[in-house]
Amino acid sequence: VQVVESGGGLVQPGGSLRLSCVGSGFMISRSTMTWFRQAPGKERELVAYITAGGGSTNYADSVKGRFTISRDNAKNTVYLQMNSLKPEDTAVYDCNAQSYGIRGQGTQVTVSS
Repeated sequence: VQVVESGGGLVQPGGSLRLSCVGSGFMISRSTMTWFRQAPGKERELVAYITAGGGSTNYADSVKGRFTISRDNAKNTVYLQMNSLKPEDTAVYDCNAQSYGIRGQGTQVTVSS
């Protein structure tokens, strides 16, 4: 039972990235799924979540209007679409299946010119 993230990388300010989180051994639709991030020297923070079942979403104020969390139940995958990226978005992003206590290893996002 695990989640595996992908899609991180280096992008210029104003650019976009889409992170993916593939679940195995469980159904993502039955778990609240979250994306957290942690920048060097800073506390880990909740970026976005999508609830089990109905799929309500919520975002940190710092990413509202720029990031979108979604899921594809057929692919058992959760996405984080990140647009208008800023240098302060640089962090390791990890995906979590909250209802199962599963945390991924994370993927590095670096926003720099």
